[in-house]
Amino acid sequence: MPKMTILEAAEYFGVSKEAIHNRVRRNSLQSVVENGVKSVIVDKIAPSSMGNSRGSAKKRVVSHSDRYYKLLEEQNAKLQNRVETLEDETRVLRDQKEQMLIEERVRIEQIYRDKDEQLKNILTSFSSKFMLNTPLEEVAEIEHLDAEIEIEKENKHKILSLKKYLKNAKISNKKSQKIKARFKKRAKKDDRIITIKNKYYMDTLKYDYSDLLK
Repeated sequence: MPKMTILEAAEYFGVSKEAIHNRVRRNSLQSVVENGVKSVIVDKIAPSSMGNSRGSAKKRVVSHSDRYYKLLEEQNAKLQNRVETLEDETRVLRDQKEQMLIEERVRIEQIYRDKDEQLKNILTSFSSKFMLNTPLEEVAEIEHLDAEIEIEKENKHKILSLKKYLKNAKISNKKSQKIKARFKKRAKKDDRIITIKNKYYMDTLKYDYSDLLK
């Protein structure tokens, strides 16, 4: 019976030495040991049988590889779809955010416009308070800080600040404090007293203030 060493059998069949050892363990090849060297008997086995086996193994490997690459391609396609979906969602969120910022800016600007309009109305009301029920031909002078306002017409009405009146009259500080206290106490009830920002004014030609200035 023809015998070959493991290496010779591997070369003969065109496979690895491990494949020969596996065939020996599975009893697909008969083996003998002579002088400590293992040999295989190959008289009934054609090289093509081992080659076919090897070819089948290669086919199986190729088949598994094809399935593996196909799976990778499917997963890659799913990931790509997911990325595109996330990009679309991100774009939508960004557009919504920009729209919200625009709307908020418009709302804030409208609030400031409304506040400005309210302020104008307040200032208009503030100014008209001096001239209420008084037909004017000419406003000679309006002093906001020192609070003396002169309104001229036929009867020469004159509105004078209490502060300036007390200063011009050279009234003592002690008496001035008492007079201011009377004006403060009567300001809300006495139509003769005009109050603007905690300052008091008198129409000295229209009304008599002697009861308050005593």
